[in-house]
Amino acid sequence: MADIIELLPDSIANQIAAGEVIQRPSSAVKELLENAVDANATEIKLIITEAGKTLVSVIDNGKGMSETDARMAFERHATSKIKKIDDLFSIRTMGFRGEALASIAAVAQVELKTKKQEDELGTYIEIENSIVKKQEPCACNVGTTISMKNLFFNVPARKNFLKSNASEMKHIVEEFIRVAMAFPEIHFSLVSNGQQVFHLDAGTFKQRIVQILGTNYNAKLVMVKEQTDYMNIYGFVGKPEAAKKTRGDQYFFVNNRFIKSAYLNHAVANAFENMIAKDSYPSYVLFIDLDPAQIDINVHPTKQEIKFEDEKIIYAFVQAAVKHALAQFSIAPSLDFTLNPEIQNLDAVNKPFTTEKKELTASGNLYKTFTGKHQAHKIEPNEKSELKHWKDFFTNKEQYNSISNPTENVLLQTLPKFSNTYIQLHNTYILTSNNSGFMLVHQQHAHERILYEKYIAQSHSTQPTVQKILFPVTIELATPDAILLEDLLPDIIALGYQIEPFGNNTFIIQGTPADVIQGNEKNSIELLLEQFKHFSTDIKYSKREKLIRCISRQQAIKTGTALSQNEMQTLLEHLFQCTTPNVTPSGNPTYIEFKEDYLDRMFGKI
Repeated sequence: MADIIELLPDSIANQIAAGEVIQRPSSAVKELLENAVDANATEIKLIITEAGKTLVSVIDNGKGMSETDARMAFERHATSKIKKIDDLFSIRTMGFRGEALASIAAVAQVELKTKKQEDELGTYIEIENSIVKKQEPCACNVGTTISMKNLFFNVPARKNFLKSNASEMKHIVEEFIRVAMAFPEIHFSLVSNGQQVFHLDAGTFKQRIVQILGTNYNAKLVMVKEQTDYMNIYGFVGKPEAAKKTRGDQYFFVNNRFIKSAYLNHAVANAFENMIAKDSYPSYVLFIDLDPAQIDINVHPTKQEIKFEDEKIIYAFVQAAVKHALAQFSIAPSLDFTLNPEIQNLDAVNKPFTTEKKELTASGNLYKTFTGKHQAHKIEPNEKSELKHWKDFFTNKEQYNSISNPTENVLLQTLPKFSNTYIQLHNTYILTSNNSGFMLVHQQHAHERILYEKYIAQSHSTQPTVQKILFPVTIELATPDAILLEDLLPDIIALGYQIEPFGNNTFIIQGTPADVIQGNEKNSIELLLEQFKHFSTDIKYSKREKLIRCISRQQAIKTGTALSQNEMQTLLEHLFQCTTPNVTPSGNPTYIEFKEDYLDRMFGKI
């Protein structure tokens, strides 16, 4: 019987590896930027064409490579970071596996120019489909320029899975921000299709945060800085008024590497307990420095997920450090580290963290507190619904003089016969009797259902109804939000907005849907983007469906709004003209009906 197991050819093996490391243009951006940082560059320039599908180029002024190193860099598992197995547990650089360039070269056409300070000439290498097409000396500046062209040119099936240019550019900007945020001492720039998107001068951490997240953060940041023998925590958290409805402005870095950690997010959220609304999220950029031996960064190809040797101690420090910072700035009740024995007596605070000391820590009160059920660190499993926080998403007391007229639906239902008098309870519920008992209607939920069906119908119209603005409104957004809005423009326009890009992250609002209050146009767009980001991870719905749900929720009359008799009657009439009057788009009930026989049973008459 013939043998059937064979070794994969190098070209196929490289493409399989590339499938883990290079999933889209932003993956290559991350790897190339990190390589430039590791090369000790002080200036790094990222050039993008067609959202990276055509070109991703990174130019740095780092130490460059010799001719031999330049060629070896494209071999799988070729790295200067690891000589022996113990090196895996002391890594402080960004890249170390030696897979990035080999993976990029397997799925793109790559050009490399590099030169060391002491060399007269540099090296030029051209690689396609993992095969070196050309290698020769060249004249170039000190440092490295690497260009990735025509991503997935040899893997059409993967190329077809790339999203729109605006969507792919959003991912590129995210990766750029995560690297640039961690190294404020380096000058970064990003140019897309010839237009400058970011120009970040070298400066302090706070300056870099404001450069990236916007000048509105300048007066809303609180410094966090705690140092111990075990670990250091530093960075900034936003004041409570900077909290948002999405997790967008939350950045954690461990040894300058961006990480994703729901566990540490929870630690910060607990530090803000009772200072922000339950459905809001604090903003922060926090850095943790600790011995690399205490973490494992090799658990995922992107290295964004890591494991801590003792995550409960990390949790305790993060929460305590943020609380202390807020207290120092008179934002929260004071937390005095010198008077808190559980923190002060923790061995990791004032002594080397030996095995013996770890055992003592595990038997201490702090450790037991954080391992006990129902304690602060415990994160209960949450539902997979992106809509679970929407019930209380807006609680502002805006006064509406009238309720927007919803479109009539062709599938009219038989309207219940209501009494001519309506009672409004707590400016939230409408109580009315009908022919079989009485109903309790949630006014915001009811209006949300009405608007949802109106916008669904309007989105299929060739000419949506637009409310023209007498004096057009200019709105300037942070770069990630501007990219998101540009991606959503066709769907937003279909809902009745008239918005035009004006360059430099600026847009002109010429018109809005009829339900948007005059003078509230800018705020409606900002809230719409925030809601969409809150909803955007749910893949069950299209972009347009998500937007319709967002705008329906946003424009619905809020709880706490007083309504007249005519307004309540109009609301109920239009609700029962909907195809699905009993629930909101997210599944919350719009009304509860109490039938007469049920009432009789409650009072013992049956």
